[in-house]
Amino acid sequence: AIIIGNYGEATLLILIFAGAHILEHYAQDKSKREIKKLISLNPVQARLIKSDGSKELVDVNTLKVGDELAVLVGDQIPTDGMIIAGFASIDESSITGESIPQEKQANDLVYGSTINLNSDFVMKVTKESHDTILAQMIDLVSRSQNDISKTATFIKKIEPIYVTIVLLLAPLFYVLGRYGLNWGHDDSFYRTMVFLIAASPCALAVTDIPATLSAISNSARKGVLFKGGSYMSNLVNTKVVAFDKTGTITTGKPVVTDVYFKKEESIYSRIIASMEQTSNHPLALAISNYYKHIELLKLEVSQNIGIGLTATYEGHTYVIAKPSNFKDINQEINNRSEHYQNEGKTVVYFAKDNEVLGLIAMQDVAKNNVGTVISYFKENNIKTVMITGDSQKTALQVANSIGIDEVRANVMPAEKSSIIKELKKDYGMTVMIGDGINDAPALALADLGVAMGEGTDIAIDTADAVLMKNDLEKLVYAHRVSKKLKTNVIQNLVFSLLIILFLIIANVLGQMEMPLAVFFHEGSTIIVILNALRLLIPLRTNKKS
Repeated sequence: AIIIGNYGEATLLILIFAGAHILEHYAQDKSKREIKKLISLNPVQARLIKSDGSKELVDVNTLKVGDELAVLVGDQIPTDGMIIAGFASIDESSITGESIPQEKQANDLVYGSTINLNSDFVMKVTKESHDTILAQMIDLVSRSQNDISKTATFIKKIEPIYVTIVLLLAPLFYVLGRYGLNWGHDDSFYRTMVFLIAASPCALAVTDIPATLSAISNSARKGVLFKGGSYMSNLVNTKVVAFDKTGTITTGKPVVTDVYFKKEESIYSRIIASMEQTSNHPLALAISNYYKHIELLKLEVSQNIGIGLTATYEGHTYVIAKPSNFKDINQEINNRSEHYQNEGKTVVYFAKDNEVLGLIAMQDVAKNNVGTVISYFKENNIKTVMITGDSQKTALQVANSIGIDEVRANVMPAEKSSIIKELKKDYGMTVMIGDGINDAPALALADLGVAMGEGTDIAIDTADAVLMKNDLEKLVYAHRVSKKLKTNVIQNLVFSLLIILFLIIANVLGQMEMPLAVFFHEGSTIIVILNALRLLIPLRTNKKS
């Protein structure tokens, strides 16, 4: 502009460019602030309980596993640990995204950065500060900002080629204007400058990365952490989701599903509850939980390993054991037992003086919201497969209750990887969800491995994404965000290309002044970034697709 004497335009250009760049940087930084927010959540001090019982404020980084800490009302819990005395209502929204406070008592786990709302308690440190859930979240979000999607990679690859082509076309544009279209030197030079501005790929360069970072940040706030932008953007292309069963689809703990007595007497329930509360076997814990509101009796109970429990009450001997330990079973009880076992349930008998009076059936049942998750995937034409080492009978019972498309049962840990490889070949983009050590190879082989946040460390390290709360609905939320991300990036690409085309055509027709070209060019870049930032807005939870 100065070369051809347009000093006013030169000044205006500098002001427009500078102002636009300030707005661009502000908008782009906004999509990267989640990592800064996470770091600001990191607690810095803890109330260490010393050997003499006194309390001392210490740096969180100096804490060791086994240290005991006092956490007062309103305190930020300093690190991950377990409550050993007291109870409290804790706001865990910073970790899980769950807005409802969680009630915690002795032996319950608590997480660093969460807030103690209503009662003092004592906790024991279970993890070093660099191994806490929050530290893992910070690490994952940090890494995700350095891993970009295929679209962003492609744009970065072609950007220097595109710029080189435009710079080579600029003198040709000048020559064509001056000698082919008779624009004259000044007009040709001016329009060539406008051409360079119009064809500049600024808006194209930011069509993907700010949108992807915004999507990652949105999902992180809801408790889904992606280790890279490519995993976030690829989620929308999912063709099949493979689930581990225990701990992923099911609760991982048996619960009582059916109880039957030949003749119901309230004393039987009291005797059963009193006997089972003496054992820590998972089935005993399930029965104890079922009868947790019943008044207990004082009984002498003996435990026979591999068989069951025996107790004496008012001169009678009571036994709770496996069906195989009894003979001459009542036909009704036998029929019910076979029916429950055919449904994949575990059955124990309750007997008085060697006469079987009733039975209790138990099963590791599906989590409450899994059916909704499976329905969502079906609505989006995504196949669902359950992979488990359990028997076909047990697996089918769970799968049928929630509507899973296909079951692979009796699977050895080493076979899970082969199944994932097969699914990838037959269907395409495959997601694997698991929580155990035996899931790690399959998680690594899948196009996208998703670990449950309360799963094993090796599963979390191997996976590409982590559900911080063991809630599969969070993955549905992330998939919806991924769909929004794809739409957003397409919108940005189309808009950017149309603006470039419009500016070039208007320039050729002599209808584009340089300040106006800068205004459209920089304005389009800001609009693209602002459109990307819409992905920071939480999605409505009642929406299904």
